[in-house]
Amino acid sequence: MHLTSLPGSHGSGDLGQSAYDFVDFLHAAGQTWWQMLPVNPPSRKSPYSCSSTFAGSPLLISLDRLVQARLLRSDEAAPDRKFPVDRVDYDAVIPYRLSRLRIAYERFKHRRGWRGALGRFSRKHSAWINEFALFSALKAAFGGKPWNQWSPALKLRDDRALADARRMLADEIQFHVFCQYVFDQQWMQLKAYANQRGIGLIGDIPIFVAYDSADVWAHRELFLLDREGEPKVVSGCPPDAFNKLGQKWGHPHYNWPQHKATRFAWWVSRFAETLRLFDGVRIDHFLGFYRVWQVPADRPDARVGKWALTPGRELFSAIRDRLGSPPIIAEDLGDVTEGAIRLRDEFRFPGMRVLQFGFGGGNEHLPHNQPQRSVLYTGTHDNDTVVGYFNEVARAARRSRRARAELQRMQRYANTNGDGSTLHWDLIRVAMASRANTVIFPTQDILGLGGEARMNVPGTVDHNWEWRLKPGALKADHAKRLHVMCEDFQRSSI
Repeated sequence: MHLTSLPGSHGSGDLGQSAYDFVDFLHAAGQTWWQMLPVNPPSRKSPYSCSSTFAGSPLLISLDRLVQARLLRSDEAAPDRKFPVDRVDYDAVIPYRLSRLRIAYERFKHRRGWRGALGRFSRKHSAWINEFALFSALKAAFGGKPWNQWSPALKLRDDRALADARRMLADEIQFHVFCQYVFDQQWMQLKAYANQRGIGLIGDIPIFVAYDSADVWAHRELFLLDREGEPKVVSGCPPDAFNKLGQKWGHPHYNWPQHKATRFAWWVSRFAETLRLFDGVRIDHFLGFYRVWQVPADRPDARVGKWALTPGRELFSAIRDRLGSPPIIAEDLGDVTEGAIRLRDEFRFPGMRVLQFGFGGGNEHLPHNQPQRSVLYTGTHDNDTVVGYFNEVARAARRSRRARAELQRMQRYANTNGDGSTLHWDLIRVAMASRANTVIFPTQDILGLGGEARMNVPGTVDHNWEWRLKPGALKADHAKRLHVMCEDFQRSSI
């Protein structure tokens, strides 16, 4: 359940009462983990394309809690339009929420000691917040343009130009510090509440970062960029049976020798900050920590490229030396190599298994074949819901022998009825009974929602990341049913 998907009257879910209500639901349901998508500031609506890998998203700040803190009046926080309850309208929500945060900031400046409070917060997070706030202020000053389209002096970080910008944009910089200050307060309050209720939070670290981000702009030496700051090679994957052109994702690649020279200080800081906010973390595209597909930036697609090895073993050794062995999930889906498997197993990271994949021939995803050191999902944010998946396979089965075999295998394995009306609960039970130490379910699967509730369709842009939980959809009966399953299959504690 991503935070933006929670109910609420301000157009998208946030750190307000609905988040606490969801924690209460998880507690009543006997659950012990709440997994989210990245909570950094999205440069677009995707949580996997962010303007910082350290900062929190201002869109997740609860306006209702700002009212409680007397930084907003109720009438100021109230929406000036009616938002959809079943999806996030980002084009409307983003300007609305930011405008209310600016009102709260202006009121905050009238409080005694406000500069000191922000100053102490900035010193505590000096590794990233000053550059992020300056980046955000400059981006606003340049009308939202990416940093490689700013003036040459600021694009290439001339010292005098940066000093002038800090002076001229001082108030705007402070606004972005204020947003991080409030986000941090609200986040840590929710985390404390969840932990007290026996719920651990799982975050998400994507391997790559967005080119148009404070991370790349402020630390050009850590990325493979040319003298003008443009990427030399970008991320992607080679052609396969599904895409003859491959996929060109566009993230800049890391300058690994420079990371090694600093003993992976940036990575250690990144993991440390994520693990300050979360109790565990999922590493997105873990396979890339063994090798990555490098595409020349000037190529139109990913057909031309090369595999480059990455120093994952040295990186995770540095993280372990500095941070110990926190709970980490390795997203090892896709074209798994022996090197990536050795890396995962050396550090004893559990891999991911997705139940849907098992019925189409991916036998390693079926519960009876899974190692205990794994995390089993009925589906992920990139999959259809289990009901949507069933419906698609059922439609395909009318004309495809292979789809009929897949449908029959699913029905036999889940011991479900023919119309699929109980499939979501049947597959949750199958997952609970698996050998995997941990099982996680998208909220959509608990509710038995169809493909209309899918969170993301990879390779597409429209209507992704918009799904929202309708108010009152999760009921006591859902919690009771999950709780009984947890007791039956002895899944009861972190």
